[in-house]
Amino acid sequence: MAGNWKMNKNPKETAEFLDGVKGKLPASDKVETIIAAPAIDLTTLVAGAEGTPLKTAAENSYFENEGAFTGETSPKALKEMGLDYVVIGHSERRGYFHETDEDINKKAKAILANGLLPIICCGESLEQREAGQTNDWIAYQVAGALVGLSADDVKKSVIAYEPIWAIGTGKTATADQAQEVVAHVRATVKKLYDAETADAVRILYGGSVKPANVKELMSKEDIDGGLVGGASMDPESFVALANYQD
Repeated sequence: MAGNWKMNKNPKETAEFLDGVKGKLPASDKVETIIAAPAIDLTTLVAGAEGTPLKTAAENSYFENEGAFTGETSPKALKEMGLDYVVIGHSERRGYFHETDEDINKKAKAILANGLLPIICCGESLEQREAGQTNDWIAYQVAGALVGLSADDVKKSVIAYEPIWAIGTGKTATADQAQEVVAHVRATVKKLYDAETADAVRILYGGSVKPANVKELMSKEDIDGGLVGGASMDPESFVALANYQD
């Protein structure tokens, strides 16, 4: 259960959130919990998560470890800070900042090379869905992100399907719609690699996931977890999401 705070919370608010979830999250062998926070919050997040089941993630990184790249974040530095994951390819990064599939592929390779794990996002617009292009588009994004990655790297990685039309809109794909596309993501990985790799890769659904619908979504065969936006920013809500099995 991965929370993505986007450009929300300052270090003080991060510390308050961590106080609110401390001692309330399930053991990591039951449900793995992750918070992805803005870069300015990561020092506080990593320090506060130490000794708890909570894993930590950056919301983005660059594909070089160092250099004249003003304003970017080094994957090497993120590893040295103690981060576990990095979210890449979110539709907001693709849309607002014009990141390409090639950029995302280079980032995935750099993240893995530094001992971190990527959470690779994919998703279609409402126009693409209505035109019947969802499966072709998702397969194209997944294949582009995984170019040159070994099967072992893909097995460790996470792919998140987030329909753009369901992010922050209050609209949610039905559990059956989410399952259909997530199953297609898994089938794409099988085609690119093999059945073992497709079974091992964790695939999340994201798009207005909340305590009221999480159980139904997680009941689907191919959905391994959720990438959660707004509902992950409140400690009580995130704890409820993490403990959905109880």
